[in-house]
Amino acid sequence: MSLPELMAMTVDQALSRLQRLKKVAAKLQILHTLGLGYLTLGEATPALSGGEAQRLKLASEIGRRQDDVLFVFDEPTIGLHPLDVEVLIGVLQDLVENGATVVVIEHDLDMIANADWVIDMGPGGGEEGGRIVCAGVPEDVAACPESVTGRYLAEEL
Repeated sequence: MSLPELMAMTVDQALSRLQRLKKVAAKLQILHTLGLGYLTLGEATPALSGGEAQRLKLASEIGRRQDDVLFVFDEPTIGLHPLDVEVLIGVLQDLVENGATVVVIEHDLDMIANADWVIDMGPGGGEEGGRIVCAGVPEDVAACPESVTGRYLAEEL
C-alpha cells in the first residue's frame, strides 16, 4: 500500500488494515471510539467542523493523567448520532476520572442529564438571556419552574 492510498482511507478502513501495528491501531481506535471513524487520514483540518476538531484534540489527550487540567468544550455533540453522544459522555467521564475538570457548553439533553453540575443560562436567547436561571445537579434544574431547559430535562430524567 502506498502513502497516498493510506491517506485516502478512513480511520475505520485504516484500523481494519493496520491491526498488526499495535501503536497505530491504538491511536486509530481512539478516533473510532470518539465517532471519527469516517474521517480520512488525509483530511485537512480546516475542513473539519468545530465538533470534529474538538474531538480530534480530545483524542490526543486520552490516556494521559489529567490532574490540574481544564477542558472547555463548546457544543461537542453537534452533528453526532445519539449513540455517539453516549460514547462522548463516556470519554468525558474518563477525563474526569483521570483528574480533569471538564466544562461543556451544551444544549444536548443527554449531555446535560449526565452532568455533575449544570448552570442554566437564560431565560431565553439574545437580549432575553445572560443571567443564571438555575444551578445545581440535573434534578435541581429539572425541578426549577423558571428553567426552560428544566422542562425538557425533566422528561429525560
